[in-house]
Amino acid sequence: MSQAAKLIGAGCATIGLAGAGVGIGTVFGSLITGVSRNPALEQTLFRIAILGFALTEAIALFALMMAFLLLFVF
Repeated sequence: MSQAAKLIGAGCATIGLAGAGVGIGTVFGSLITGVSRNPALEQTLFRIAILGFALTEAIALFALMMAFLLLFVF
């Protein structure tokens, strides 16, 4: 019973990884749209997109860390 609860909890924790994938796609899709509308701002938009990518990827790493904690610690 405890093993089943651990596996279900870890599976639920990995849902955050799907959200992070969507978020990263949105960040870079918006970068492409912004650069195509105003190519002069490419460097500024790229810096902001990299910041958005890093923050979104951090959420994915937190979700993955929670899944591993549920599987291997408890």
